[in-house]
Amino acid sequence: MPSAPAVGQALTVLKVLARRAGPVPAASIARELGLARSTTYRLLDALSAQGFVVHLPEERRYGLGVAAFELGSAYSRQEPMQRLARPLLTRLADRVGHNAHLVVLHGRDVLYVIEERVAGRPSLVTDVGVRLPATLTASGLAILAALPTAQVRALYPSTAAFVQRHDQGPTTLSQLRRLLVDVRASGFAAETGSVTPGLASVACAAFDHNGHPVAGVAVTFPVDEADDRDRTELVTAVRGCADELTRRLGGAVRSSR
Repeated sequence: MPSAPAVGQALTVLKVLARRAGPVPAASIARELGLARSTTYRLLDALSAQGFVVHLPEERRYGLGVAAFELGSAYSRQEPMQRLARPLLTRLADRVGHNAHLVVLHGRDVLYVIEERVAGRPSLVTDVGVRLPATLTASGLAILAALPTAQVRALYPSTAAFVQRHDQGPTTLSQLRRLLVDVRASGFAAETGSVTPGLASVACAAFDHNGHPVAGVAVTFPVDEADDRDRTELVTAVRGCADELTRRLGGAVRSSR
């Protein structure tokens, strides 16, 4: 049975390969991880034997193998994030008495993957599988605010990338940047009437072990049912839910502002 340090080293090799756009020379892997070349080749041979790594002899490089792809596919099938988040969203909706959602970023849209509805609350345009422009939703803004500036710029290269709804939402990158500055400063995102007139939402992002925003947690409520104090309480509840999901995903909770 391989030792724990060897297992850890093998996993770091896979992480290096996963971060690269293409196959990598063994020397580059050894240099990045600070490993001896003999150790690196031994790890690569072991991973190759199990199908997690493939050797390209003509290129003298190594890339991810079919077994790594199968792991990624299994992750998608099992939907671990949704399974981890669902009980948290249920408790959030029960606690605040409003509809709660979990979204992931999909291009310039957010994709709704969990909807927890509360009886007697207003009907929503969102549902599982629905996509909306990220810049119009509180959850989308929460995720975008946590992305690197260069990534946001790549997502919105021109004014043609922006979509408005009910004549609301940013129409330029500079407008979006100002919104995201406010989100980062306050530690949460909010929208009022951008998705549905008369309804508002507050949201916070959840992060994975790399500090990447992988989801947005949001609550939607009627504008006339929440004063400033109510909104503060909603933000606290949403942030707590997002922080707990971050912990469950192995991420580090970011300090509240």
